Amino acid sequence: MTDFPGLTITHSGHPTRLKWHRLRRSFSDPLFGPEIMAEGFRLGASMELDLRVRGDSGFVALHDEELEGETTGHGLVRNASASELRGLLMRDGNHGLTLSEDLAAMLDAAHPDALLQFDMKDDLAIVGERGMDHIADHFRDAGSQIIVSAADLDLVLAVKDRLPGLRRGIDPTDKLVEIYRHDGLAAAGRELVADLTGPTEPDTIYLAWQLVLQAARDGLDLIGLCHDHGKLVDAWTYNLKNPEAGFSDAEWREFSGLIALKPDQITTDEAPATERAWKSRLAEAA
Repeated sequence: MTDFPGLTITHSGHPTRLKWHRLRRSFSDPLFGPEIMAEGFRLGASMELDLRVRGDSGFVALHDEELEGETTGHGLVRNASASELRGLLMRDGNHGLTLSEDLAAMLDAAHPDALLQFDMKDDLAIVGERGMDHIADHFRDAGSQIIVSAADLDLVLAVKDRLPGLRRGIDPTDKLVEIYRHDGLAAAGRELVADLTGPTEPDTIYLAWQLVLQAARDGLDLIGLCHDHGKLVDAWTYNLKNPEAGFSDAEWREFSGLIALKPDQITTDEAPATERAWKSRLAEAA
């Protein structure tokens, strides 16, 4: 790792990576910007992007199901070919779209610490066998530098079967919140253990930071529970209300409480600002 801000915070000997949400180090950065990704690969950053399947069964870095919201195009992403997408621009940043072929090429020169999360926005029925073939063809040798996450656990299982060397992540947050609300914290804890030991065999568990803190206040350390089962935890998505000003007192209590629970990663759109704010508060307390 380098000393570049926005990569890692270490507390009591435990490193917590700061993951660049949607390839942004700051809200001023464009969504899914290739220049930011190249910088992250060079530095060894942890980054996340959303992927949608294309009409030719490849993928493109987009969040929405339709092209209108994020790009200069129109229609469903899954109906567009690679050549059509190459002719479009992102509305945020006015740069070209990033296709899965671009990702594969950039990975070849990535720092060994670099980690890129593919947050798959389509389910297995839409991705299909050809989409799985595409992932296998382009990312079979990516190893520990790629982690694939999806709301559709069937897709995660398909990745496990086709590419067991790729890391996998699951996000049970919504389900756990509902169980917590209706059946109590102990029931939510049992459901989390079922996910940790389930067939997807996840490497990383994605949990909303608010859920993590509330459960801890009520007596259950969800991060510790995951660690007990050999899983990493990403707490998402923490953003400072005023990045230039740093932590308010309330935010400092939240964030320092979260860090004390030893998440392995925190997702944020303001990674360098968050690290600067952390160091500033520590300096004030010294």
